[in-house]
Amino acid sequence: MIRVGVLYGGRSCEHDVSCCSAASVIQYLDRSKYEVYAIGIDHEGKWHVQDTPDIVEDKDFGSILRLNKTGDWLVNHFEREGKLFLYNKISNKEIFVDIVFPVVHGTFCEDGSLQGLLELAMVPYVGADVLGSAIGMDKDVSKRLLRESDIPVVDWVKVSKHIWDSEKQGIVKEIVDRIGFPCFIKPCNTGSSVGITKIKTFESLEDGIENAFQWDNKILVEKGINAREIEFSVIGNDNPQNSIPGEIRPRHEFYSYEAKYIDSNGAELLIPAEIDKDLVNKMGEIAVRGYSVLCCKGMARVDFFLDRDNRFYLNEINTLPGFTNISMYPKLWEETGVDYKTLLDKLIDLAFDRRKEQNRLRTEI
Repeated sequence: MIRVGVLYGGRSCEHDVSCCSAASVIQYLDRSKYEVYAIGIDHEGKWHVQDTPDIVEDKDFGSILRLNKTGDWLVNHFEREGKLFLYNKISNKEIFVDIVFPVVHGTFCEDGSLQGLLELAMVPYVGADVLGSAIGMDKDVSKRLLRESDIPVVDWVKVSKHIWDSEKQGIVKEIVDRIGFPCFIKPCNTGSSVGITKIKTFESLEDGIENAFQWDNKILVEKGINAREIEFSVIGNDNPQNSIPGEIRPRHEFYSYEAKYIDSNGAELLIPAEIDKDLVNKMGEIAVRGYSVLCCKGMARVDFFLDRDNRFYLNEINTLPGFTNISMYPKLWEETGVDYKTLLDKLIDLAFDRRKEQNRLRTEI
């Protein structure tokens, strides 16, 4: 039986969202195929193997996988090749896992940091590798790569904290002249709409920028367009495939953190999206091409803006999307014909396939 370590929590502002996603993954992994271990990462970055996965009700997220601090755990890969070893120094408990299923979001989780650790351990893991994770997390780098590949993106200005502190007036002028209002200010390396504000007037511009700098040292200011929000799910390594599209219709000013997770009526999800078939095919093709351009593996959710003239722009790629049973990524696959349990099986198979490809490469001359 395959031992799966479901990794959740994390040293990230999206810790709570991860605990919500993990509750669904733990519930749906097929126990006839997998021996499942819930491994929580607390806010300090310490790992804790849960004695028993404990799914509890939560006032904001419906249900979450509780993260209990269970001792003092060491994590290494030296005990058995290709397996992750976890040892509790207090209780002397030890476990091995054959594959890691990260259900984590945000910095230190889906930005390549965690993936680098697992690469060093030579342990298979679900989702994008170090490069794809880092690119997908950085909104500025990903937009530049997409633009270089002739994939349409909304215009933006990148602002670094040290430049902002010394050249504030020049940056404000560039934003006003080039981007205008309304605009969106976004930290470059957060997800779940954390730190994003919609700016409608010149007077609120600087406050929005300062707010974003609380979450990242690099931000982008993006032109606001009157558009629908369309999403595709993509799966695969070298031959990725896309799902049918879905549409998000926010009932808030935009699809904010509160609209996504706190307000149960914050948005309406339409699956499939009501789009002309030819346009669906074009957007699906770009979703897969963008996925490959940004070096994704395993899975990603690809988000588009579709304006009122049917021009579309690739907004961003999420390499570790939300995974609750009502999240867009699994819901789109379900409506395409792949149920939640089968989807988890496919993602685990893809992780093992990628590890096999890496293992065949030479490491000595």
